[in-house]
Order: sequence, then structure tokens, then C-alpha cells
Amino acid sequence: MTPPAVELRELAEVAQAAGLAAGLDAVGVASARPFTGTRADLEARRAAGLHGGMAFTFRRPERSTDPAATLPGARSLVVGARHYRRAAPADRERDRGRAGAAPVARVARYAWSDHYRALRVALGVVAEVVRSEGWQARVLVDDNALVDREAAYRAGLGWYGKNTNLLVGDRGSWFVLGSVVTDAPLAPADRPMADGCGACRRCLPACPTGALVAPGVLDARRCLAHLVQAPGPFPREFRVALGDRIYGCDDCQEVCPPNRSDERRHPSRPAGATAEPTVDLLALLGATDDELMARHGRWYIPGRAARYLRRNALVALGNVGRGDDAGVAAALAGALSDDDPLVRAHAVWAARRLGRDDLVAAALVEETDGAVLGELAAAVERRS
Repeated sequence: MTPPAVELRELAEVAQAAGLAAGLDAVGVASARPFTGTRADLEARRAAGLHGGMAFTFRRPERSTDPAATLPGARSLVVGARHYRRAAPADRERDRGRAGAAPVARVARYAWSDHYRALRVALGVVAEVVRSEGWQARVLVDDNALVDREAAYRAGLGWYGKNTNLLVGDRGSWFVLGSVVTDAPLAPADRPMADGCGACRRCLPACPTGALVAPGVLDARRCLAHLVQAPGPFPREFRVALGDRIYGCDDCQEVCPPNRSDERRHPSRPAGATAEPTVDLLALLGATDDELMARHGRWYIPGRAARYLRRNALVALGNVGRGDDAGVAAALAGALSDDDPLVRAHAVWAARRLGRDDLVAAALVEETDGAVLGELAAAVERRS
């Protein structure tokens, strides 16, 4: 028997309050009816190739846009947002780029720490509140099961920015999102938030590769945040644009006016002691596979293969390293002799970009791999 409506309203309020008490910054409730418009968008963009092979929510749109595919009989979503903008330790910011300092690469803010873990724990508290009243509830965070932004939009937590991120009211877009799907009929009428971007287009030209091809439309084939997670060689045409990044890209968020104004109103809290805003490139290239996965295994890495961390590190090293640095030269020499042709190929690019053609010539006299030979034949923009 369905509980009286007043009890359901109270349950929704108690669940939202529990989420806030558990560390969420915003909580809303929405219906669990299928996201038909979102499914149409995903299928159209996949057909146009804009997904760039990205599997996340594109793999099975019929599943990721229907909460009932995860929990049969789903009636409602309790959606949570957790703010993740933090201030980098002063010594990390001071040393980055300093003459003589070890070459380092930047990590996108959401990946400095495992904010999704904290989000999952908080939503777990919400789910337990719902289950305690006899309803089913399942937590969905950072997987292919649900388009989190659409759930948050439907719950009235924010609007879609032109950079495709969800802006949570006047707090901006530095949030990770997740949901509790339940068969409890908690939802009021959906009340999406009105667009708050207006005429602002600052994020579009801020994208270093032009991946934002129209307001709200991302071409993942050009998006650095996707390319560092994609299998295969890193596209030559975007290697210089990668700059000193190794995981993710925040440029479209850094220029967003709501994000900038929120930083003035609510200065970022210091990052925790275990936060990792930068990665030492030479240490990464000198680490074993097991060491790399132990340290960075929570990142999305194609096939859980450490070779892709080395690939990204070599591109970043070619952009920030100094060819006359002994440590850089040793790392390049090691990568040029690696058993993996993917690593050797990117080492060729990095060494030639840093003016160390001598290392390439010494290491690859008998090279036969086609991909490595292709890098040897390709033009490279020398770093000044």
C-alpha cells in the first residue's frame, strides 16, 4: 500500500536533509521518468561521431536515460551535488614552472582527490533513509547507468551551461553529481532551473582545441579531457594544445563568470594533504606499472593499462621539459628504449620537440614498428 502523500513529502524532506548533513552541497528530487530528450541528443551526437568513441553514457543510451533500467519500478530520483573546487598547496603553485624545478603536469580539479567517493558515501546515507521506510533505493555515481547532469537539471539543481556542464545555481560548475534511484513516489512536479548564461559565450573560445563547436555541443574528438582517456595514440594535431596537462582540462570552467564570482564570495578551501594537483613527470616515467596503478588507478585509464599514463606524460614532457636537463634526457632515453611501441612513438615526438634528435637517432637505429616510424617521418613543432 502506498503511504499517505504527507508521509512521502516528509520522507523526501528527511532524505534531502540527510544528504546535506552528510556533506552534499545541494540536494533535489525529480521524477524517474525516462530522459527522452537526452536519449535523442545522445543518439544524434553518436551518429554524427561527436562522441569520439566515448563510451560513458553513449554506450547504451536506452539504459543511461532510463532510471527504471537500473531499478525496475523506479519512481523518483534524489539527486546530490558535491562542490570540489579546492586551492592548490602554495608550494605546488610556486614550484610549477620555476626554473630548475622538476617538470610537472596539471591534473583537473575534480581528480585531485576522490570526490566521487565522498559523493557516493553521502548518497549512501540518503539511500539508507529511503530504505528504512521500506522502499528500494540504489546509488548511481560516476558510471554508465545514468546521465547525472540531466537528473540534476530535472531536480532543479542547476542549468546547462554553454560548456555542457551543469551550473548549480550561482555556485557555478565545480560539482560532482550523483543520484539515488528509488521506487518511492517522492517527486513533485519537475522544476528545471532557467538558463542563467544569457548572452555569455566566454567558455567557447576558451577551449584550447575548439571542442565546443556550438553552445552546449561538445565534439569529444577534440576535447582534451576525453583524449587523455581515449585509447591509441594521442592525436598529433592536439599534442601542443595539451600543454602541461596530464589528466582532464578545466579551461572552460576557469573562465566561467559564475565560477569566478563564486570564488570571490566563497574562497576555495585548502586541498587536503593527499590531494594531487600536479604530477612529477620524471617520477611517473620512472615508475613501474604496479606503482602507477597504485597511485593513479582511480583515474579512468583505458584498459587499466599504465602505457596510457606514460603516453600522456611524454606529451606533457614535450611541452614543459627542457632538452638540456639531464633528468629529462634520461627519461626520454628510457622511453625511447621501452618495449611498448606506443611509448616509443610518443617518446620520439617529445624528444624531437625538445631538440633531442640525437637521443632518437641513438635509440631507434633498427626500429621496425610502423607507428614509431610514422612519428620519425612526421613534422614536429620544436619547442622554443
